[in-house]
Amino acid sequence: MAVTIHNALPSLTVLKSKSIIRNRPESRRVSANSVRCCQVATSDKQSITVSNGNDSLEICRVLNGMWQTSGGWGRIDRDDAVDAMLRYADAGLTTFDMADHYGPAEDLYGIFINRVRRERPPEFLDKVRGLTKWVPPPVKMTSSIVRESIDVSRRRMDVPCLDMLQFHWWDYSNPGYLDALNHLTDLKEEGKIKTVALTNFDTERLRIILENGIPVVSNQVQHSVVDMRPQQKMAELCQLTGVKLITYGTVMGGLLSEKFLDTNLSIPFAGPPLNTPSLQKYKRMVDAWGGWSQFQVLLQTLKRIASKHGVSIPVVAVRYILDQPAVAGSMIGVRLGLAEHIQDTNAIFMLSLDEDDVNSIQEVTKKGKDLLGVIGDCGDEYRR
Repeated sequence: MAVTIHNALPSLTVLKSKSIIRNRPESRRVSANSVRCCQVATSDKQSITVSNGNDSLEICRVLNGMWQTSGGWGRIDRDDAVDAMLRYADAGLTTFDMADHYGPAEDLYGIFINRVRRERPPEFLDKVRGLTKWVPPPVKMTSSIVRESIDVSRRRMDVPCLDMLQFHWWDYSNPGYLDALNHLTDLKEEGKIKTVALTNFDTERLRIILENGIPVVSNQVQHSVVDMRPQQKMAELCQLTGVKLITYGTVMGGLLSEKFLDTNLSIPFAGPPLNTPSLQKYKRMVDAWGGWSQFQVLLQTLKRIASKHGVSIPVVAVRYILDQPAVAGSMIGVRLGLAEHIQDTNAIFMLSLDEDDVNSIQEVTKKGKDLLGVIGDCGDEYRR
């Protein structure tokens, strides 16, 4: 998605409409003393709490991404998928991320959460989180449209209150996103949504949203050792306001793994097939960043660090992003019932990268192209 590229955090004019003002005293200019959210690490390294005002949610710092249930990664069997979700949750990986358009993801979560209610103690249920997204067309956002859409997700997930609703908007030239977010905030106040968040918003629009008093706790964006755009603009605003980042694409669909180390994709059938939507998507990101040869240098560097710590490449890749400013959590896609990476995922929490590790990674990544200049700010790849 791509729009205008901005070189710095601008001073923005607050966009308002009759349906936006809502008599909310929170509407104000963003400053170091305003719109402050909190990120509080709990005693468990796996968990973190994101909050804004009275709204808070504790999540696992590595989230189970459910885009892979939408087709293109292999046939998902419902019962096998729910069994797998239980295994992830039993291993402490209790946060699941989905969307209204991820095929059966919300329905699978509904079946899963009912099994948790029946088969696990109440204190276990209290730790499980279901984060979903709403991705509407950019039409006029009335209260009834927003309410009906959120009610669909609540029914599918079989919950009275969504833990987190992450909102996406396709067209910034249509300021209806502010109306939608105000209606979502109303639903939060009614107890139908616990926390309101964003996905794939850029820095400029995040600032506008905060200045309009919308109490968002996070913005979900693409972020990896290859795609460091969130650290160039977004993280500065996040550190100023306390809004946190939840990242996806952090292992680049599996490209950041031993499977693609020392491979040559320029020779037909010589390397592993790029046979999933995520592999194809992130291969394009590699091409934009510096090409396959430069990517191999990065993989070799990550492999040396991984071998030093007795872990795998994706463990290092995720740990590096979790250590970046403003990052609350990172997504790893799960192919439920088809493949599992529970052991690798839990190794992320035990890994601590030292100064030499970080310097080695930065030495390679700085040789890549500036993706902020090539693509634009966070989410711009979806708006081209």
